[in-house]
Amino acid sequence: MKKVASKPSRAVTRKPAPAGSHARPSAAVKVAPAKTVAAKAAPAKVAPARTVAAKVAPAKTAVAKAAPAKAVAAKGSRVTDAKPVRPAEARTVRPAARPRSAAAAGRPAGVHPRPAATTMLMPLHEGIVYGPVRSRRLGRSLGINLTPAHLKLCSFNCSYCQYGWSEHSRRASEPAFEHWPSAATVAKAVSVALRALLAQGDHLDRLTLAGHGEPTMHPKIKDVVNALRKVRDELVPGVPLAILSNASTLERADVREALAGIDERYMKLDAGDTPTLRSVNGSPLSIEQLVAGLKKVPDIVIQAMFVKDRTGRVDNTGDLTVINWVGALDRIRPKSVQIYTIDRTPAFPYLQPVQAARLREIVQRVRLAGFPCDVYGIPDAPAELRKA
Repeated sequence: MKKVASKPSRAVTRKPAPAGSHARPSAAVKVAPAKTVAAKAAPAKVAPARTVAAKVAPAKTAVAKAAPAKAVAAKGSRVTDAKPVRPAEARTVRPAARPRSAAAAGRPAGVHPRPAATTMLMPLHEGIVYGPVRSRRLGRSLGINLTPAHLKLCSFNCSYCQYGWSEHSRRASEPAFEHWPSAATVAKAVSVALRALLAQGDHLDRLTLAGHGEPTMHPKIKDVVNALRKVRDELVPGVPLAILSNASTLERADVREALAGIDERYMKLDAGDTPTLRSVNGSPLSIEQLVAGLKKVPDIVIQAMFVKDRTGRVDNTGDLTVINWVGALDRIRPKSVQIYTIDRTPAFPYLQPVQAARLREIVQRVRLAGFPCDVYGIPDAPAELRKA
């Protein structure tokens, strides 16, 4: 027993390897994979560590002196009973985090990344009525917001939106939402605002359904339009009732019936091909679906926002892109066309206004296709260019 206990102890008390170096095998101790260290830690005449522990069994001190594999690992150079030998300075290197996929980030495939615009975005409306506001296209307009207060709810996610990204986008085919204002609530709010303006002797050019989302997503849009027409006819007869829409809900019959009761229908179309439509507007629809819906609504005015960014990811001003867009106009046959570029902080902060010369070229292409076209956002444009 003494020989068995003394010989392993001399092997165990050898000096450990210097920090940072690999463990080096010696004549007495041969370092092997962790599970076999105990069996090979002593010369051939000495029993393996497992049998030593078995023979010395009841004495706990004898087991400690026999230095099983765990004790050897503590004094050896970073050797454990479950892992191979490593340098003392080793570190686990983690790969850099990969960006999330388009699906994981909540946007359609092919849509540009969405860095936040950090300054000067328009705040969301707190109520139903806002303004009057001075519009480049509609004059002095009283705005009507049909989407829930403090919630940007839209079927698109346009890169140039002055209200920022739509973090709560919903499919146009699923418009139900418990916080939409009722038709009676909308009519009352507009009536109160109109009476106040009339008392001040103020005037309006239009009543406009717009707001900080897509107004036609309202589940009772037809009832809302009927109620607004009654208020308009009573208080400001002759003032047009207008709507700004992205045309994403035109497959719904109730939406088309509601639009028939509106005097001026301004419908969005910023692209003539699906990839551009998705990069500029974040649209879940294809260009074919959008054009099919627009063809079902008569006497519409197409509005187009032309933008480009310095990264090259968003651009609907290229020659081929414009040719495709004019081709879409030819299939839709709108009453007229309005084009413009950004003059407010957009959701995608890298967007830039399009040069006046390029806007003029696009206007000429639209007119050559046979459509009246107005251009906005060119301060020095002559009257004959601004109006067809």
